[in-house]
Amino acid sequence: MKNQADFISSISEYNKMTNHETLHPLVSVIDFSKSDPICQFRRIFGFYTVFLKDVVCGDMYYGKNSYDYQEGTLVFIAPGQEYGINNDGKYIQPAGFALMFHPDLIKGTNLGKNIGDYNFFSYDVHEALHLSEKEREIILDCFKNIRFELEHSIDKHSRSLIVNNIELFLNYCMRFYDRQFITRDHVNQGVIGRFEKLLDEYLISDRPKTIGFPMVNYFAEQLNLSANYFGDVMKKELGISAQEFIHNKLIEAAKKQISDPAKSISEISYDLGFKYPQHFTRLFKTKTGVSPSVYKALN
Repeated sequence: MKNQADFISSISEYNKMTNHETLHPLVSVIDFSKSDPICQFRRIFGFYTVFLKDVVCGDMYYGKNSYDYQEGTLVFIAPGQEYGINNDGKYIQPAGFALMFHPDLIKGTNLGKNIGDYNFFSYDVHEALHLSEKEREIILDCFKNIRFELEHSIDKHSRSLIVNNIELFLNYCMRFYDRQFITRDHVNQGVIGRFEKLLDEYLISDRPKTIGFPMVNYFAEQLNLSANYFGDVMKKELGISAQEFIHNKLIEAAKKQISDPAKSISEISYDLGFKYPQHFTRLFKTKTGVSPSVYKALN
């Protein structure tokens, strides 16, 4: 059994593995129906990868969530991320499509500067994008246009046209994710409710003293979500970041403790997970307009 992930550094290496011709060393569109059967294994790519797969497929785990549509699923993988499952020795006939592009392709371009805005490259597999029939058609048209440019003789326009088409594709994906956040509002509300409960329990426990200041990553992990997906859910639903939500809760908890005359400001700051009282004072003043000591005197 193979447990260690293989590193695939180049697009030509993956093309060779799936029996596809390399039309460009930095970008590829793969139709898996034309591939030979492959063995499932864990791998780490040295490039950006987007898989368009059927919802029910053999080599990925999507969790037990209910999905909005069943017309296909997009999974986004950034360079250096691990993907797939352990090698079980079985060969399968892959299905669907893949878009792969190397960071060098977009270096110095508008897309290269803004690639960090596409948070879904840091989502977990079970946070994949589930497509409607019309959305799937749009995605396949984008792949078709990129493939057309790859099959065209390379000239001075090739790179910009390929990159522009990739950027258009990613912008469509951003729109479709916004739709998914809306259509899964009931699921997202449940996430926010669980987060608030976990945060409240955290703040009244000894964890701020033992673990430290409540961090977004900690709660995302407790909710079985990636930090980026969790942050995007918060922004879409509440209009503020998860960190700002935590800060607001901290100030609420601080106000209750400040009313206790037996507690000093320093003691309260340590109880809430701050390493240094001045950091607590700075946040409190930013949120309320007055320092903790002034608030204590006024109340």
